[in-house]
Amino acid sequence: MESKKVLFSGNQAIGEAALRAGCRAYFGYPITPQNELPEYMAANIQRNGGVFIQAESEIAAINMVIGASAAGVRAMTSSSSPGISLKQEGISFLAAMELPAVIVNMNRGGPGLGNISPAQSDYFQATRGGGHGDYRVIVLAPASVQELMQATMRAFELADKYRTPVMILGDGMLGQFREPVILPHPVGEIPERPYAISGAQGRPARLIKSLILDVQKMEEHNWKLFRKYELISRKIAEAETEFAEDAKLAVVAFGTAARIAKGAVKRARADGMAVGLIRPKTLWPFPSKVFAEVGRTCTNFCVFEMNTGQMVDDVRLSVGAEAQVHFSGRPGGVVPTPVELYRSIAKIYHRIKKEARP
Repeated sequence: MESKKVLFSGNQAIGEAALRAGCRAYFGYPITPQNELPEYMAANIQRNGGVFIQAESEIAAINMVIGASAAGVRAMTSSSSPGISLKQEGISFLAAMELPAVIVNMNRGGPGLGNISPAQSDYFQATRGGGHGDYRVIVLAPASVQELMQATMRAFELADKYRTPVMILGDGMLGQFREPVILPHPVGEIPERPYAISGAQGRPARLIKSLILDVQKMEEHNWKLFRKYELISRKIAEAETEFAEDAKLAVVAFGTAARIAKGAVKRARADGMAVGLIRPKTLWPFPSKVFAEVGRTCTNFCVFEMNTGQMVDDVRLSVGAEAQVHFSGRPGGVVPTPVELYRSIAKIYHRIKKEARP
């Protein structure tokens, strides 16, 4: 790693990291609050011999990603909420054809056109596949500009390793933050893609497709994908914990919400409350083992999100029926303060203590 720190916004950091990760093709369409990312790619991708295209639509952009990935190029697209919705068919095609790609979603308030304020209301869309068919997408949830760079480098690596789309799920605030970062070293030689359609001179022709009319072969393909997703689930699920060892109440948050939660948890600890923090860094696969470990000594969890409670189901599935799962959040682009969350934590915590008295 280089020791010199550079000031970047979150969106710019993703762009720089993508270039250092070997991204040679970016296709996108403008939408706030992620426009600084395509702007950065437009200004800088040619330094590595790459290609930038502002497509005529989000649908066109994701289909250009399919073509570039099929040709053996590391490719990326980005958008925000309604734009990601338009890309869902293409993401399903990428998964079906087992083509690697990186998709960035800087989540904004919704549903519908909503607003340009930060939100986390695309959790369901990201973690459940979002499009049609039996498929999943690896979803990374960074919480700082430095982590955005690291997640981008990792996203390209995971996409190639597992031949699958990888999504970086941020939000409008994370994209606009400006923080000092240490720049990662550029990757070396990118491994050759033996499946790429790059001209059949001197070798048999290759075919990449998702249309499989024979139902038996389509079933075989689905089970093949299923086995790959099972492997991914075992290998890469990740979460960070803080003050979890003695916690009577564990706050669960990701991304920007986790930054807010950390301040609220520290305030609660200072006031003598045994409160901990669990921060999922992968949203799919969900880090269920971490929750099971914390759940051995903690039976109360407070999920904090900038939505109406979309991660709650995954937490409930991970901690079991004996645990109590509470929720605190604000949807629609409202960003709660650490003090506001602290008040919710204190209310839940004191209720737990009261109910525990003989």
